[in-house]
Amino acid sequence: MMEKTKQSKKLSGHSLLLMITVILFIAMYVAGCIMYANKGFTHLQNFLNILISNAGLICVASGMTCVMLTGGIDISVGSLIAMDCMILADGMANKGWNAVFAIVLVLIIGVVWGVVQGFLVGYVKIQPFIVTMAGMFFGRGMTAVINTEQVSITKDVSATFYNMANAKINLPQSWGYMAKTHKIAPYIRPSVLIALAVVVVIWFILKYTKFGRVLYAVGGNETSASMMGLNVKKTKMKAYILSSVLCSIGGILYCLNTQKGYVQQAKGLEMDAIAAAVIGGTLLTGGVGNVWGTLIGVLITGTITSLVMTNGKLLSSWSNILTAALLCLFILLQAVFAYIQRRSES
Repeated sequence: MMEKTKQSKKLSGHSLLLMITVILFIAMYVAGCIMYANKGFTHLQNFLNILISNAGLICVASGMTCVMLTGGIDISVGSLIAMDCMILADGMANKGWNAVFAIVLVLIIGVVWGVVQGFLVGYVKIQPFIVTMAGMFFGRGMTAVINTEQVSITKDVSATFYNMANAKINLPQSWGYMAKTHKIAPYIRPSVLIALAVVVVIWFILKYTKFGRVLYAVGGNETSASMMGLNVKKTKMKAYILSSVLCSIGGILYCLNTQKGYVQQAKGLEMDAIAAAVIGGTLLTGGVGNVWGTLIGVLITGTITSLVMTNGKLLSSWSNILTAALLCLFILLQAVFAYIQRRSES
């Protein structure tokens, strides 16, 4: 009974964090609509553009959430995306690869990447930060080995990939906004549907599967999880494999959005993914988190960027500053809730 009470308090604290995240997003977006109504911020397409621009990050942050639930971290995701994009771009532009072959190759690399990192973290018991930092340097270095120049994917390079990148799903014209003489219908990209499908799948895994429950158990208390007979090593390895595969999916979506590959691509994306997960209520110590919260976290960082760009007078670096401030705020809130929980349990 005592254990259930503790778990209930832990969940209520997480629910409060998630509620704060949702309220913050709504408040920020409403404020943007009020301040920049004359600049089109109120248009549905503006919100859809945030989803389109961050489809890759949604996948990466979802995978990061799974790793962080175990108490781990993965700072190699930005480099893996850069390498994925370069493989796709260079393979199709300079080696004549078929788009489908290149995409499948990137997914296979994601699996291998996750197996290596997961084995080193789970079975060899090397600190996740050290393992993934090595992965970060390796990925960025391999990107430069493949090609040091920026490589673009044009229609002449691969009509299949180009058409995928520029595909639109038009929404009802009545949802659009008035131009000079007619309404312009809003649209989304297929990449958004893929990213949202990833979120739904991860939510289902975390909520309804044994693997998802074990992730929470390992992050909550690794020693207790081992004493209950749970395979901690295997669970950690699976978490990193899942994260890397989602990162490769995110890399494909990222490349569809940019249609290019270059060495410095996705630099700092690992921090964006971690920030989105933390702002969404995932504890850095593991054991608590929700992929829906992570999605809202991505929308918050995307809204900040959109607000800065819509303003037109602020430097783009202000989006990083504001995201950093929010990250510090949510880390502080996590510390406060953890302190309150310890006091209530003592």
